[in-house]
Amino acid sequence: DKRTIEKYEAEAKERNRESWFLAFIMDTNEEERAKGKTVEVGRAKFETDLHRYSILDAPGHKNYVPNMIMGASQADVGVLVISARKGEFEAGFDKGGQTREHALLAKTLGVTYLVVVINKMDEPTVKWSKDRYDECIGKLRPFLKGCGFKIKKEVKFMPISGLNGANVKDEVAESECGWWKKMWQAGDNNTDKPTLMSLLDSLDMKGRMADAPVRIPVLDRYTDRGTIAMGKVESGTIRPGMKVTVMPTRQKFKVDGVWSEETPLASARPGENVLVKLSGASMEEVQKGFVICTEPACRSVDKLICQIMVMDLPDQARILTAGFTANFHAH
Repeated sequence: DKRTIEKYEAEAKERNRESWFLAFIMDTNEEERAKGKTVEVGRAKFETDLHRYSILDAPGHKNYVPNMIMGASQADVGVLVISARKGEFEAGFDKGGQTREHALLAKTLGVTYLVVVINKMDEPTVKWSKDRYDECIGKLRPFLKGCGFKIKKEVKFMPISGLNGANVKDEVAESECGWWKKMWQAGDNNTDKPTLMSLLDSLDMKGRMADAPVRIPVLDRYTDRGTIAMGKVESGTIRPGMKVTVMPTRQKFKVDGVWSEETPLASARPGENVLVKLSGASMEEVQKGFVICTEPACRSVDKLICQIMVMDLPDQARILTAGFTANFHAH
């Protein structure tokens, strides 16, 4: 609400970082606000007339990539925010920049659609320049294609200003940007909607089976008058009162409650990020990586076949050989 935003504005001003106040909505802990960097995956939700959305604000800094992976693995749609400011786009996109790593991770983690928003278009060095927008897109297209995205089906491009909200909920004024209306009406860059919100509402999510057995991989858990598991409903519909099996231990529990953030739900369908309270379960019985199922439960295996996508190799080891040490993030 307006009062909370005003409080964040005052706090940002005290730190001599007036333009950071919007980041404080998602960056809630002191470390994040002091450094101006997202560390943990921030969570929030909003609703439109058509859908209920969960926002997962993943870190951009290379020191917090494991946290970024946790956020991206839950997402259906990735919104890749690119700075149009001179020097910032180049720093993120050049070798070693985080734009490259994030796009690759989004694809390998199964993000269905990628919405690339070119932010800071109102910045004095940009001033809603079509040439700068086209330059950023021209460099991103071949790279995203190389990551495995089908540009014409899975990638959308849009210019925005996060600071003043242009093209987020309301379309930018023609007096500020005369070329955008013609561009989206013509369907250029696979985008035929004027704003980010209307574009998200228009995306069609396939493969969601609400009548299939329930599958919720546990991403985290905590205790609050009982054990509460956090995860995304991958298939099926979960309701309070249901009997579920936790794999791989095959222990059975009753669902005491289902929430989206702090809102109690009568049911949750595929795509929703939920909190599930399991009656009588201890913290040891519900671990990260376990899967909450209804019968027939998913199978346990002792071997898996991996497809390895080599993104980059360190300068000291430019060849992949036996004995090479790699990090494996399992989700």
